[in-house]
Amino acid sequence: MKTVSHGIRRTTAVAVTAGAVLSAGAFAVPAQAASPAPPTIVAKGGFVMNNGTGTALFAKAADTRRSTGSTTKIMTARVVLAQQRLNLNTKVTIQKAYSDYIVAKNASSAHLIVGDKVTVGQLLYGLMLPSGCDAAYALADTYGKGSTRAARVASFIGQMNTTARSLGLRNTHFDSFDGIGNNANYSTPRDLTRLASNAMKYTTFRTVVKTRSTRQKVVTKSGGYRYMSWTNTDNLLGTYPGAIGVKTGSGPEAKYCLVFAATRGSRTVIGTVLASTSEATRTADAKKLLDYAFAR
Repeated sequence: MKTVSHGIRRTTAVAVTAGAVLSAGAFAVPAQAASPAPPTIVAKGGFVMNNGTGTALFAKAADTRRSTGSTTKIMTARVVLAQQRLNLNTKVTIQKAYSDYIVAKNASSAHLIVGDKVTVGQLLYGLMLPSGCDAAYALADTYGKGSTRAARVASFIGQMNTTARSLGLRNTHFDSFDGIGNNANYSTPRDLTRLASNAMKYTTFRTVVKTRSTRQKVVTKSGGYRYMSWTNTDNLLGTYPGAIGVKTGSGPEAKYCLVFAATRGSRTVIGTVLASTSEATRTADAKKLLDYAFAR
């Protein structure tokens, strides 16, 4: 009887202990945080991805072709940076054709002055910060091939489209070096994001697009010098923690566009909004998408 009694007591103790463990285990498992709801954006198209993995985090009409405005200049810079034996200190003489183009198109300008000698590196700042179409023209004229300016520009645009194909951007086409095209300059939020991600592999590109403002010393026609001051049109820089670029765009057809990127810790998120309604809404759209991406 004693043996049976002891067995019962041991069995009871084990059962109580097991029950306590199961009970404690049930309370020890932490509740998983609910995934944030996807934000609503004003822009007609948007896309965000993890830049390290390429994982899509948000998509709205991500593969719908739209006019891109000056976000086109991401490709302009990308083509220049991929040139063989590129020397950023090469000096380019500013031609009257570049300033005439600005006037004729009522285009955004880096205010380059005819006769000045500006380095390629400086032209990249003039291209990406104030969105200078004159800087874009100068770069296309310099790095296109041909005996005439028209031929060189056509050659450069050809390089832009060849690069788009090589990157697998199937919904992208360029007919201009700056986004002022003839209704055949288009891309998508997904393609522009992937383009920007590729461009960000170039150290010079990363340095330029995260710069809020710069003052550059250029050589004048007479051999003297002047300073050019340029401010970045990307309002995320300095207002969104971790923002590192990339490029604004706007136009009658494109509306308001922004390709953007930000880093927190070891994680970089990159994305695009196309056809928002104003500078303020494109910035607000981008902030919403960045907050959402980092919360996931």
